[in-house]
Amino acid sequence: MAQKPSIPKGTRDFNPEQVAKRNYIFNTIRGAFETFGFQSIETPSFENSDTLMGKYGDEGDRLIFKILNSGDYLAKSNEEAYTNKDSNKLTPSISEKALRYDLTVPFARYVVQHRNEIELPFKRYQIQPVWRADRPQKGRFREFFQCDADVVGSKSLWQEVEFIQLYDTVFSALKLEDVTIKINNRKILSGIAEIIGASDKLIDFTVALDKLDKIGEEKVKEEMRGKGISEIGIEKLQPLFTLSGSFESQIESLKGILDASQEGKKGIEELEFINKAILELGLSTAKLQLDVTLARGLNYYTGAIFEVSAPENVKMGSIGGGGRYDDLTGIFGLKDVSGVGISFGLDRIYLVLEELGLFPETVSKNVEVLFINFGDKEALFSLKAIKQLRLQGVNAELYPDAAKMKKQMNHANKRTIPFVVLVGDEEINSNSYTLKNMISGEQEKVSLEALISKI
Repeated sequence: MAQKPSIPKGTRDFNPEQVAKRNYIFNTIRGAFETFGFQSIETPSFENSDTLMGKYGDEGDRLIFKILNSGDYLAKSNEEAYTNKDSNKLTPSISEKALRYDLTVPFARYVVQHRNEIELPFKRYQIQPVWRADRPQKGRFREFFQCDADVVGSKSLWQEVEFIQLYDTVFSALKLEDVTIKINNRKILSGIAEIIGASDKLIDFTVALDKLDKIGEEKVKEEMRGKGISEIGIEKLQPLFTLSGSFESQIESLKGILDASQEGKKGIEELEFINKAILELGLSTAKLQLDVTLARGLNYYTGAIFEVSAPENVKMGSIGGGGRYDDLTGIFGLKDVSGVGISFGLDRIYLVLEELGLFPETVSKNVEVLFINFGDKEALFSLKAIKQLRLQGVNAELYPDAAKMKKQMNHANKRTIPFVVLVGDEEINSNSYTLKNMISGEQEKVSLEALISKI
């Protein structure tokens, strides 16, 4: 019995319509990237394991797909680890490469490896697939595309301002309105941790704080207590739990909370600079919102942190994110190269556009005209016209076989091709074409020039 074909969980096949819709998003994002001055690069789908491991925290390391060494991969394995079934110790001896987890760390490796070839500040964009051994669910896949843009070699906050505008430009072009660009600053989080005496527990504190919307104030406090944060510290956090209102009012509240933290004050200054610039420049459809609970990517973000949320009426996680990293290249030996970058979540953006019916009807440009095949002589005559149609940008094709008329017409209907052309002896002798509108059923004999103009 033949094996039933299948694909791995968390991966997908895409039909022509889906590919067309994905390309619509790709092209929109790519066009905005290039308008803003970013240059495209590509990196390998897999990297050396030591390039990726240890860069995403313990959870990230667990989600990296490892690639077994070629050939007899057990020949050089750690025998003790193999005997004891210790996968953590065994893996490095049988796997030296891994599929990339994101595009940011490979980009940092690229900058360091090619530092003598690139001109700083360097603005790059990258649209390529990444892989994560995550639990598949709606909007979360094991293989998916990332669309990243980064600037390295500049500490200027104008880059953050530009990225907010870039987000707004892309989502406006996609007609996706009421997107929220959430922003925070790592220095704010560090300052808060300092104030409550938990600087050594920054990650634990922020992970708990990040859950405020999901589990509520009391559960967050309970989790913080479990991580060893004192009652006095938690009490000092009380204003954060009720922090709301406009960007400006939240900033004023933070000034009171972080008065004793120089690091926190610096974070406030940066946020104020960005907000004032955006207020002056304006946004077309997106809105900028301060969210002090936002704590993504703390392993490498050092300044601004971004997360983009879909419109409130759509149940979807983040559709974009990013932030400032002052020393990401330092992990590869190149110190003091500051960078900032953002990412678009293509697959989630696709689902949002689909749910809201925002894909243009013309996005899936189908074959516009099918020439019916009555035989070799008629096919050759048809192909001369098809060549001219294609030169005019018309999607045209010839049915490959001289099959029954009904079969060819059914083929046109099933593919929703709006026009068919019939060519017989009469058409060849008069150098004309019979054009049939498959929607209205109307049929007329036309010249080549008229044929081109009517399709």
